[in-house]
Amino acid sequence: MTTSTQTQAQTQNIISIASSPFSSVPRGTATASLSFYSPPKDGSEPWNYVEPQPNGQPQNNFGTVDHQVPIHDIRGHESSFSLDNNAFGTIQNAVSGETEWTDDEHIKQVYYPEVESLLLSHVPGANRVLLFDHTIRRASPNASRAPVTRVHIDQTPSSSEARVRHHLPDEADTLLKGRYRIINVWRPINGKVESHPLAVADSSTVRDEDLVPVKHIYPDRVGATAGVKYHEAQKWCYWSGMGNEDRLLLQCFDSHNGKGRVPHTAFVDPRSGENAKPRESIEVRALVFG
Repeated sequence: MTTSTQTQAQTQNIISIASSPFSSVPRGTATASLSFYSPPKDGSEPWNYVEPQPNGQPQNNFGTVDHQVPIHDIRGHESSFSLDNNAFGTIQNAVSGETEWTDDEHIKQVYYPEVESLLLSHVPGANRVLLFDHTIRRASPNASRAPVTRVHIDQTPSSSEARVRHHLPDEADTLLKGRYRIINVWRPINGKVESHPLAVADSSTVRDEDLVPVKHIYPDRVGATAGVKYHEAQKWCYWSGMGNEDRLLLQCFDSHNGKGRVPHTAFVDPRSGENAKPRESIEVRALVFG
């Protein structure tokens, strides 16, 4: 079994690979500013509106504080990380019949079955998958959803249980007795990532006290995400030059593993050139049982 100490050593010992002067894809360890949770100044419970907020209300009531952190490149070291030990994992050489990424229904018809198959074959113990939504993000001025440059986790333990009850109400009591996980499948859709790569924290280095539940207010219900406070013991990673054939698995919750949750964020890599291609990506969110 890989211990937390061994995992930290793996993270720290990743060899930096120098960027080629002919490459627009930064490689090796980056040092970049990440935005962490800062509590509401009035001491109130933190909240955030998912859709446009009511008139007179801010989008959220909490702040952020920036810290410079080293972010280690896992390219070439993918096998050192797993969902069970680090709450993230990788899949390479995946193929997809979806190429346009403009029609949600077509994405559901073509890409969703591919994602379901990948999860069933790559997540140990998985025997059932329910994909419940997806988000396409584009780092362009007029995009409806841009990369999120704030450290967060998409779910909390309570919101994960609520997801099961919301999507599978008739089976929830039985399903909640077994192992259930929420896993995001993240990938670029416009070729290799040159800007706004995704950083993930090795979950074994993240303390429970670093995580703060944030009310996530939808038009018809209230969920929760987790804000993440900075701590110097956290170890951060990214997967340089992710391409259309790569899949990054982000585990947001695991009912059988209290450390099975991965903080993540897009970040601005200071080594990205001014002509770097704006990143476009899709994340599909899944309930995984078994």
